[in-house]
Amino acid sequence: MRAGAPRSPLPTPADRLFFILVYLKTYALQVVQGRLFGMGQSKANQWIHVLLPVLLAALRTLGDAPARSLSALAQRLGVSEADAATVVAPLEEEPAPIPAPASPLLPMMGRNGASSAPKTLLNRPTVIAGRKRITRSKMFCSSMRCSSSSF
Repeated sequence: MRAGAPRSPLPTPADRLFFILVYLKTYALQVVQGRLFGMGQSKANQWIHVLLPVLLAALRTLGDAPARSLSALAQRLGVSEADAATVVAPLEEEPAPIPAPASPLLPMMGRNGASSAPKTLLNRPTVIAGRKRITRSKMFCSSMRCSSSSF
């Protein structure tokens, strides 16, 4: 290592392998992965994107890359597809739907029930959102001269 060069958070190949295997096993957020290994999220992202292809290439070279189909798994194990299917954990069956209760838990408004809330029309050039009473003397000064004291 050069003098003055920053020390890598993953200096050895074993550290790098451990980093990527922890990520693959837990799929932690990158910020969490970075904190676990003493780096920021952006540096963890860089290491993940460098180490994942390296690990996959090494596994392919060794013949241990993950099988993506049942026939590929059966071929690798040297057994029939039926026997390979017993090795693979079956997918969980979807649970039966729970029937809806006879009456809803919360009262619901009818499908075409009229609402007492006023409708606001947004396609008009001016929209009146609320009305309040305004005394004429504070609004207009047509009959008298306007001054700051009249407001």
